[in-house]
Amino acid sequence: MAEHLAGSNIALALLGNTLATGAILIVLVLALGPISGAHFNPAVSVVLALRRELTARLCLWYAGSQMAGAIVGVLLAHAMFEQPVIQLSTTVRAGPGQWLAESVATFGLIGTILCTAKSRPASVAYAVGLYIAAAYWFTSSTSFANPAVAAARSLSDTFAGIHPANAPAFVVAEFAGAYAAFLFFGWLLESRTER
Repeated sequence: MAEHLAGSNIALALLGNTLATGAILIVLVLALGPISGAHFNPAVSVVLALRRELTARLCLWYAGSQMAGAIVGVLLAHAMFEQPVIQLSTTVRAGPGQWLAESVATFGLIGTILCTAKSRPASVAYAVGLYIAAAYWFTSSTSFANPAVAAARSLSDTFAGIHPANAPAFVVAEFAGAYAAFLFFGWLLESRTER
């Protein structure tokens, strides 16, 4: 919708995507958090498994569900906007700057979740939505920060897409950022607890 309404104004299309993504993340975390812990992101689920807050079996179940949900979401969006349901992205998103941006975006998302959950658990939904909305603009990659999203967006030849050949590097960068966040914020939060 943002691409359609913005015409050729890329900044306006990005703003439209930013607002929709940030807002729906808040809604989804508030609505589904009490049911599933708001697990929408394999990188977040893996970090929680590493922290022993989630079993490995449940983490695998969540990751599969997250991937399936992201793909179904893309297909549904195509159908709603009368686009070809099955498509592959032609949007190239590659290079060290893009990969670093995805690592940074995922690192910050994990940090936002872990720190906010510790200090203000009722505010996690707002912090996540606002963080992702901001990261659209402060990263060169427009902040996918989610391996399921990177894979699913490779199936959409729209403004939000990523060429299928570029998606694996994004996924690796996202998991690298998640692991770095696991180490750093694990240390930071543990050291603050000991004081």
